Amino acid sequence: MVEFYQLCRELFTTSLVLTAIAFGAVWLIYGLNTALNYLLGAGASLIYLRLLARSVERLGNGHKKLVKTQLLVVVVVIILAARWQELHIIPVFLGFLTYKAAILVYMFRTVLPSP
Repeated sequence: MVEFYQLCRELFTTSLVLTAIAFGAVWLIYGLNTALNYLLGAGASLIYLRLLARSVERLGNGHKKLVKTQLLVVVVVIILAARWQELHIIPVFLGFLTYKAAILVYMFRTVLPSP
């Protein structure tokens, strides 16, 4: 379980760093409104990642099934973005995918040989 907690901490930290970098870049290129839309999606991504880790942790403690509450985060954020006039679906969705970028960074870091 120690390795699992290290992985969770690393993915969460990497997601935060990628969110900060992307938020700044989006703000400079597209403006504050779009950057805040991205930040909403990235925040949902962090919540999703935490709920997913908690669900996997329960599997390690003997529970037999995976809880699907983390999917509710995705649905609520996308519906909110679709219904609210000030929100745009694309930046929110791309912000949500930030956790996947963190997983890719982790994968490349562990697979590619270090110099």
